Amino acid sequence: MTETLAVFSGPTPHVRRVSVDRPWSWLAKGWLDLLKAPRISLAYGGAISIMSLILAATLLLADLPYLLLPLAAGFFLIAPLIAVGLYETSRRLEAGEPVSLRLALGAINRNRTQLANLGIVLMLIHLAWVRIASLLFALFFQNANPTLGTIIDTIFFSPASLPFLITGGAIGCVLAVLTLAIGAVSIPMLLQRDVNVFTAIVTSVMAVRHNWQTMALWSALIVVFTLVGMATFFVGLVVTMPLIGYATWHAYRDLVLPAT
Repeated sequence: MTETLAVFSGPTPHVRRVSVDRPWSWLAKGWLDLLKAPRISLAYGGAISIMSLILAATLLLADLPYLLLPLAAGFFLIAPLIAVGLYETSRRLEAGEPVSLRLALGAINRNRTQLANLGIVLMLIHLAWVRIASLLFALFFQNANPTLGTIIDTIFFSPASLPFLITGGAIGCVLAVLTLAIGAVSIPMLLQRDVNVFTAIVTSVMAVRHNWQTMALWSALIVVFTLVGMATFFVGLVVTMPLIGYATWHAYRDLVLPAT
């Protein structure tokens, strides 16, 4: 089923409705891109894995284990921007152009200003979430200073755990939906087309709105693959991060069409 919906009147992109099971196709195409560019994929995923491990170790050494969960959740908020080089690699593979790690890392220079503007929006959401999570922890667990050995009991098995998790989960869901709507296809769009950040965000919001069931499945798959990557002490991110990045490019290509 295909149905195009104009985002604006005029020469702007159109959004297409797709079937609910389309995320599986995006993942299949992403996997093929990973196999076509294994060095770029593993280098990109390896760098993200190492940085994640260093950040987690830093928090543990600083006796701030309670920040691990909000920062892990915040990873979902800024990941679309981190994956710019992966989108560029998929774009080049699709166009039959040469690919390399240098070209992938240089992708940020394409439409740099608008990508930076969108990056600021996502970063502000991320910082807001970390700040909110810190305030919620201080509010529900007053005078608590959990260590690595007691953090699980403090967050999940104390009298304040249930209201803390409900409140934090509700706020986190709102921010996650907002981020999905803003970043679902906006960054690949800015990478490929000469449009401004406002047009890219509105297009992304429209794509999510008209394909909410499809995007709900896609979001769930992203969460599962990312959690698998984190649960393996970040080693799994070496594969799951480039896979999601490449699949996101194909999601954009599937959901957004040029205006007629």
